[in-house]
Amino acid sequence: MRFEIQFSGHKNIRSNHQKTIEITKESHLTPQGDCIVGVNATASCADLPDALKDKLKNPDSEITFLISVENYEFAITGKGHQDLILTHDEDIVIRKSDFICPRTLAVKCDKASDLLPRDMVALLRNPDTRGTFSIIVD
Repeated sequence: MRFEIQFSGHKNIRSNHQKTIEITKESHLTPQGDCIVGVNATASCADLPDALKDKLKNPDSEITFLISVENYEFAITGKGHQDLILTHDEDIVIRKSDFICPRTLAVKCDKASDLLPRDMVALLRNPDTRGTFSIIVD
């Protein structure tokens, strides 16, 4: 199963958080949002199809995330968890830890926003840049 979310860049994207990656439906971003890699997302946790949410709530699910921007593609792998809430109306957060809140989409991910290629981050600092956040569950 694959689900794709479109998002935009923003001048304040820093992408230097060591534990999380976030995309948001919000259009405003302050420099404090250092895990955010995209704004104006077309979906949040609450918007995901029920069939995908069911797969995400399976602790045996292996999840791959692809962040695609122009010629760049950044892959992250993570795990599902039976306690995922998946109800946040604005945000999606993937985490290296096993912390769960309504914004959490996956836990025990192998990468965070600090590892995005800096050339990709430079592109994401342009509000005209468009990207895709793909969720792929076996």
